[in-house]
Amino acid sequence: MPTPFPKEFRDDVGEVALNRDAGVTLAQIAKDFGIHVGTLDTWMRQARTASGEPPNVTKSENDELKELRKRNRLLEQENEVLRRAAAYLSQANLPGKGSTRS
Repeated sequence: MPTPFPKEFRDDVGEVALNRDAGVTLAQIAKDFGIHVGTLDTWMRQARTASGEPPNVTKSENDELKELRKRNRLLEQENEVLRRAAAYLSQANLPGKGSTRS
C-alpha cells in the first residue's frame, strides 16, 4: 500500500481546488500536484463531510439546506414565544381565588 500523503499537503491541495478560477479543472490541479484526479475528488468529499456538509449534495442544495435550517430555528423560537404568551394570557383570564361565579 502506498504511503499516504501528509495532511498538510492534502489540506493545501484541497484549498487550491476550492479556490480555483472558473476555467481551471480538478484534473489540471491534480496533474499540477502529481496526484490522481480521483484522489483529489476523494479528499474534497472527505473535507466537505468533515465540515458537516451532507454527502452527494450540490453546493446550491447545501446552501438552501442551511438557509432552511436557519429559518426553521427562527420559526421554532417564534412558536415558543407564542406558546408562552398563550399560556400567560389564559392564566390572566381565569377567575382569582375566592371570587364567585355569576
